[in-house]
Amino acid sequence: MSDLEHDGLPFMKMHGLGNDFVVVDARARAVSITPALAQALGDRHRGAGFDQLAVITRGSGDAHLTFYNSDGSTSAACGNATRCIARFLMEETGKTALTLTTDRGTLAAVDAGGGLTSVNMGAPQLDWAEIPLAHAMDTLSLPIAGNPVATGMGNPHCTFFVDDVMAVDLDRFGPEHEHHPLYPQRTNVQVAQITGPDRIRMRVWERGAGLTLASGSSSCATAVAAARRGLTGRRVTIDLDGGTLQVDWREDGVWMTGPTAHVFDARLTPAFLASLA
Repeated sequence: MSDLEHDGLPFMKMHGLGNDFVVVDARARAVSITPALAQALGDRHRGAGFDQLAVITRGSGDAHLTFYNSDGSTSAACGNATRCIARFLMEETGKTALTLTTDRGTLAAVDAGGGLTSVNMGAPQLDWAEIPLAHAMDTLSLPIAGNPVATGMGNPHCTFFVDDVMAVDLDRFGPEHEHHPLYPQRTNVQVAQITGPDRIRMRVWERGAGLTLASGSSSCATAVAAARRGLTGRRVTIDLDGGTLQVDWREDGVWMTGPTAHVFDARLTPAFLASLA
């Protein structure tokens, strides 16, 4: 019998602006996350529920992070989860700056003061092949109704600028475009409204998760798209359903700053884990 079958699996529940995560700390002992486990744990009625599952392991920096969507698929990037885990590790170690590795690359995180945490999500991917898109095209003006912008932040994004984000039925609009044939790996979908100088109201449909209250990588992609279109400067405030983030597209990457919450610690029972075998 394995340790997990005997003792269960400890986890933490965290969120950034209501974008919620189950976080498994696998630095002390190996944990095998299967698509079946991710799906079962992500079920909000029969599991713990999450937008993304994050696993912390040892890496070349302070830690390595791996992300799963609630449908069991993986994602190279998850900005709000990265900020949440960075805050947890800062409190654990007393450090105010960290280096985290992900499938997206190496990310820097710093204590921004006032309980806020900043993460550099890296340089945006602006070439069609890096995002990726199905074939060569202008990523600033996709041949899709609504003239959206394509951006990569370690995961693909499709940003529509609209007059009123609340007038868009994201439960319909999101999945229609998540699976658009121009995005062979599916895409996150944002609707964004310019509400003031360097201020954006944004709502998001995340690939593999659905409608979420916030998304860090989507906020970064939207800020980059707005700046490329000349709608804003490179430093913007983004108001999401769950709260507000600051995004600053600098020479060294796209920095995202906002609050985090560590809600509770819990443990999956051996019986729950055995039911997935």
